[in-house]
Parts: sequence; structure tokens; C-alpha cells
Amino acid sequence: MLWYILIGVLCLLAGLALGFFIARRYMMTYLKKNPPINEQMLQMMMAQMGMKPSQKKINQMMNAMGKQQEKEAKTKKKKINGIIDAQRRFNDIRLRGGGRQTLAVYSF
Repeated sequence: MLWYILIGVLCLLAGLALGFFIARRYMMTYLKKNPPINEQMLQMMMAQMGMKPSQKKINQMMNAMGKQQEKEAKTKKKKINGIIDAQRRFNDIRLRGGGRQTLAVYSF
């Protein structure tokens, strides 16, 4: 009887975790395809600030925001790749015995 409860709780936790990551991935792709700020909103914001928005300025600002998002995505990807590389180096050291000699090879 206890096993049924334990398995049920574990399945519930696994489902919650999986659902969270699926929903997060969906929202990231949705926001990438449909950014929250579009040209009309940018035009209204500029008009409220007292600027006369030209199409050239709007295009420049939209391109700048797109480049900023790409830059943040690349930085995040590099950070994740760095963590993965560190884990691989740690596993290599651990598999070789983990002595100081092998640690010196991987020092930065």
C-alpha cells in the first residue's frame, strides 16, 4: 500500500516538473515569434514621449531590440555550454582517480 502512494507522489512530481519545462519552452518560442512590443506600440510610446516617430527610427529600434534578444540568448547558451564543459572535465578527473597531477592539467 505504501508503494502505491510513493509511486503516485513521484509520478505527480515528475509530471509537474515535465509540465513546467514544456510550458516554459512553449512560452519562449511564442514570445520569440510574437514579441510583446510591436511597431504600433513603439510608435505610440514615441508619440507619448513627444517624439515624432519616423519609419526609419522605428525600424532601427525594432532591429536593436531584436539584436539585444539574440545577444542575450547567445550569452545564455555560452554560459550553459561552459557549465557542461566544466562537468565533463570534472567527470574526466574523477574517472582518472582525481589526484593532484590530473587536476593540474585542467587548471586555468
